Amino acid sequence: MDIIKLTRELGAAIQQDDRYAKFQAAQKANEEDKDLNDLMGKIQLVHMSYQHEANKDDANEEKLQAYDKEFTDVYRQVMANSNMQAFEKAKEELDAMMKEITGILSLCAQ
Repeated sequence: MDIIKLTRELGAAIQQDDRYAKFQAAQKANEEDKDLNDLMGKIQLVHMSYQHEANKDDANEEKLQAYDKEFTDVYRQVMANSNMQAFEKAKEELDAMMKEITGILSLCAQ
């Protein structure tokens, strides 16, 4: 019995599962959503600005608070995006399946 071959077959079976297909479709929709990508770019810039300010010896606490608030506001917009919500749901379902699979494998190895 070739464990690696069987593992590859399991991987191929996972890729045929509806949960995997939904995850892939949701990921593609995110990639094609210009508004979402603009928000993701903005959130990265705010994060980098926060980190830059925080690393200064004389970091301005007001600037840090403003960056934190802006980050939170943009993050809420990202999470309110319908494509992101569909992606998060699909990711949760795929993660749950993978957790179940790894749990079974772990039990078999004990």
